[in-house]
Amino acid sequence: MSQQAGTQRRELRSRPREQPAGGASVDAGVRVSQDNVPGTFHPGIVHLALAMGGFAIGIAEFATMSLLPFFAHDLHVSEPQAGHAISAYALGVVVGAPVIAVLSARMTRRTLLIALMGFFALMNGLSGLAPDYHAMLALRFLAGLPHGAYFGIAMLVAASLVPTDKRTAAVGRVLLGLTIATTIGVPLANGVGQAIGWRWAFAIVAGLALLTAVLVLIFAPRDAANSKASPLRELSALGRKHVWLTLAIGAIGFGGLFSVYTYLASTMLAVTHTSPALVPVTLCVFGAGLTAGNIIVPRFADRALMATAGGLLLWSAATLALYPLAAGNFWTLTADVFLIGLGGALATVLQTRLMDVAGEAQSLAAALNHSAFNVANALGPWLGGMAVAAGYGWTSTGLVGAGLALAGFVVWAIAVVLARREGV
Repeated sequence: MSQQAGTQRRELRSRPREQPAGGASVDAGVRVSQDNVPGTFHPGIVHLALAMGGFAIGIAEFATMSLLPFFAHDLHVSEPQAGHAISAYALGVVVGAPVIAVLSARMTRRTLLIALMGFFALMNGLSGLAPDYHAMLALRFLAGLPHGAYFGIAMLVAASLVPTDKRTAAVGRVLLGLTIATTIGVPLANGVGQAIGWRWAFAIVAGLALLTAVLVLIFAPRDAANSKASPLRELSALGRKHVWLTLAIGAIGFGGLFSVYTYLASTMLAVTHTSPALVPVTLCVFGAGLTAGNIIVPRFADRALMATAGGLLLWSAATLALYPLAAGNFWTLTADVFLIGLGGALATVLQTRLMDVAGEAQSLAAALNHSAFNVANALGPWLGGMAVAAGYGWTSTGLVGAGLALAGFVVWAIAVVLARREGV
């Protein structure tokens, strides 16, 4: 009997541990604690909770642009000067993403997500109470700090809950919050801001951020702190050339989309000659394209990640090149804007690529992706604006965008050749 019992104990010890959520990926570096045994959380619910944070961030980022004339008037500054508040937010994203990722290396990701959303809620709530322009400028910078770090960590958590071959789809679900915000949330927040005051739009954002913190607290699995994590280990990502190449693909290639989006309203009014009332319709269609892309594209990316990235860059180049030809008619312009939006799924694909090449520096690499896309958000409008100022017309932004997409494709080709040579 004792010999049989000993054999059974040895067999039990030799059995592999069951993974959470039906074979969840461990590539993203999140370890689920023993308190969360399989069945006590559902990946879909966790993804929804994380996407709510993206929804709040999307409204905060894009609704601020549409409400600019209103807070410029109340704060007694010109609209160009008020636009610096939007730049301050973008600067906060670029600075906050890597800094927070490095300094929080030893925090559990669940705790960090809750803290980031709490801080985001506070800064947006205070933005709605800003007494003057300078306070608004400082508060928008502070509100931008958690943006990139939240998305980076949220996507690592989302990917850790599913099998490896479904990581891109999981990342896409988190980004759906951001894309749905551009379709539904921003027009609603803008309507509220115009009806009862722009300050209430920031109150809505603060409420959504607090809701996200509560949802993450309730539904996200507890992860154990990584005893080996350190700021220096996170900084090791900066020494990996494939991390830099992936970031460069996004910083350059994604700039084309922003080149067109920034001047879309002006193009519709000056070239297409549409009613101002139709501009929000086309902006919603653009958001619908982003949303559709993040639903459809991950199915291909999880089978052939880098090939999908290259295909998206060529898709973007083609649809952006069509933009000058489509701009003369409302229906053709709106159709092309939807197709351009589909190419926005590049952000999801590159996020997953960074998980593959970042090694042990997952948090910093994931956060840097959002810094890279904010570089694209600056580069595209800058180059597009130069083309317009040089007299080439509003539709020239499409050709500028196509050029940026092709430049991103060149970087992609270099990355693919080096990856095949080095077996990465």
